[in-house]
Amino acid sequence: MRLIGRLGAEVWGQWDELRHAAAVIGTVLCLSVQPRYWARPVRNLFGRQLLAVGVEPVGFVCGVAAFVGISVVVQLAFWTGKAGQSQLLGPLLVAVVARELGPLLTNIVVIVRSSSAMATELGVLKISGEVCALEAQGNDPFLHLVMPRVLGVALSAFCLTIVFILVAFASGYLFGAWLGKGSRDVWYFTNTVLNALHPQDIVSILAKSILPAVFTSASCCIGGLGVGGSVTDIPHATQRALTRSIAGLFVISAVVSLLTYL
Repeated sequence: MRLIGRLGAEVWGQWDELRHAAAVIGTVLCLSVQPRYWARPVRNLFGRQLLAVGVEPVGFVCGVAAFVGISVVVQLAFWTGKAGQSQLLGPLLVAVVARELGPLLTNIVVIVRSSSAMATELGVLKISGEVCALEAQGNDPFLHLVMPRVLGVALSAFCLTIVFILVAFASGYLFGAWLGKGSRDVWYFTNTVLNALHPQDIVSILAKSILPAVFTSASCCIGGLGVGGSVTDIPHATQRALTRSIAGLFVISAVVSLLTYL
């Protein structure tokens, strides 16, 4: 019975955290469409968030994408031999990279690289009294600390996903052409990719890149601003936020795939 009780308490705790994250996301979306909430400090924070999350990791994301594209060509060569490789390379890249690996790996990079720093930074601001100082100055901490981060991470994750997909396609085409495993006609390769893309693929890319990023940033903001009065609470809050973010990423990706392709 104690085990069942602990399990029930954990389930209810996760449900409360999910509702809290949904409330934060809904508030961010409602406030973000009202120009009067976009004061200069909020715009500056939003720009810095885009720079930190969406621009600085571009090199690393491109490197990962290049290796993913090469890996797809290697697997294609292993499973098909020489027959039909030119026709299969584009559709395989669409199926593996655009539909699944691109949004998934990009969000993992964002979570590992930026979300932990976000939760830690907000925890330090909470402990040091900066949040109370914002309130004392008449500023809304939600507008200055939460909204720019949630929107910045969402837009950055989407842009990085597009970069990932394009680099993976380019590296797959170049590596396949160099090995003689695919057509060297770039227009033929582009045509096979475009023919393999469907409207639901565009919806899938949008959903799988933006929704996990929004959930991740909201969870990290909740974790960072929810720390107590001790610095030792920050690592625990960051760990919980990252755990929720990773779990949410895989759940959202699986649900989007089921709704889009089944």
